[in-house]
Amino acid sequence: MSESEAVVGRDAVRAPFSQGMMRAAEHHPELVLLTADLGKYTDTADFSQRYPDRYFNVGMAEQAMVMAAAGLSKVGKVAYCTTYGTFATRRAYDFLAIACAHSNERVKMFAGNPALQSGYGGTHQANEDLALMRAIPGMTVLDPCDATEMMQIAEQAADWPGTMYCRLLRANVPVVFDPATHKLEVGRGHVVWGDGDIGFVSTGSMTERVFDAVAQLERQGVGASIFHTASLKPFDHAGLVEFAGSVKRLVVCENHVASGGLASLVIESLHDAGLQRPVLKIAIPDTFTSCGSHAFLLDRYGLSTDRIVTRVGSWLEAA
Repeated sequence: MSESEAVVGRDAVRAPFSQGMMRAAEHHPELVLLTADLGKYTDTADFSQRYPDRYFNVGMAEQAMVMAAAGLSKVGKVAYCTTYGTFATRRAYDFLAIACAHSNERVKMFAGNPALQSGYGGTHQANEDLALMRAIPGMTVLDPCDATEMMQIAEQAADWPGTMYCRLLRANVPVVFDPATHKLEVGRGHVVWGDGDIGFVSTGSMTERVFDAVAQLERQGVGASIFHTASLKPFDHAGLVEFAGSVKRLVVCENHVASGGLASLVIESLHDAGLQRPVLKIAIPDTFTSCGSHAFLLDRYGLSTDRIVTRVGSWLEAA
């Protein structure tokens, strides 16, 4: 490995978002938390009990929540917001763009149930949220992999300028990266595994599955490296190009539609650098996805570990 970051025999952490936010609140008396009637499902209970005067449930009104957050920012607050990704993006997009990002307000949107983390079908699966958010000027866009990154983002976001959109990992979240050695930096990716001709590029929860897929491939005699980034905007174009230059092929894995997210960023980076590499995109297809368990949805849409290994094997055989 290039960095001693990965955890062997992964454990899980309860409510890492809440833990990180509570640490931030201790040092930032200006931090307030708003939710749109989803506090129970976005790990806000600890905050609401300790800081009842800094907690606001606006009800099922995401646009109103974002406008209230923008107003609180204008009077010196740092406003953390929680809801589901579908409601943050599809219902409150204009409000995040104009009321928040346009004015560089300190509003931090934490969006739960990202893409196929939700089993509730197309109405609740924000499969296109990263593309929408990274199109907004000045918006920071993050897709954390695990409890380590989720906790670090929640703890540090109050110190970062401007408006942020971050996918929220809630409840019991796996620990993929060792918190003692892995440090998330906005705008920087990490080479977190290996030495091989195939380079995996991944973000968010897909990085855990990529680790497992690479382990299977290496048992089959296929060497691979992994470039992980939680930061989609700003994106580490230079780091990605350097990584791509060290391998012969790239496999991009994301819990998101294949257009506008990580794969698009990788292809843009290669194009701008004048570097050509074959690219296999493993992502959600252009469809409204169905209801089902997490494991079922990952396998159905090609994002499970076994499906990744099969796709890569077939791709290499066809080369």
